[in-house]
Amino acid sequence: MTDTRATSAAPGAQPGARGWLSRTLQKLTADDQTVDARELQSDVVNSGCAPVSACRKGEVVTVTGRLKSVVYTPRETVPTLEAELFDGSGSVTLVWLGRRRIPGIEPGRRLTARGRFAAFEGRQVIYNPWYELSAG
Repeated sequence: MTDTRATSAAPGAQPGARGWLSRTLQKLTADDQTVDARELQSDVVNSGCAPVSACRKGEVVTVTGRLKSVVYTPRETVPTLEAELFDGSGSVTLVWLGRRRIPGIEPGRRLTARGRFAAFEGRQVIYNPWYELSAG
């Protein structure tokens, strides 16, 4: 009897070789933002932090990612420093009340923040988070 089933890999190819090639081609053809988002999501998983997309209002969460923007907002009552943290799955705004500047909090910097996840004016926020700056 003759076996007529098709094989998915070339004869002599190692298992997983096609997967590696496919992933490599995806990396080469993907835009920089997609590659950066995947890398950040990998960092979230490796650090044991929660992805921003999975965080829910009222929870105390630990998130990690890269700061996309940092803005000082003078207000009539209390000045605020706001930083948008992106982790590849979504963004959360970190808000420090009563601060004009914090050394090391600048766009492009990686950090880990912990605090109570909230929503304000349609944005996801963490007020006065504990934070730790990462190297690189």
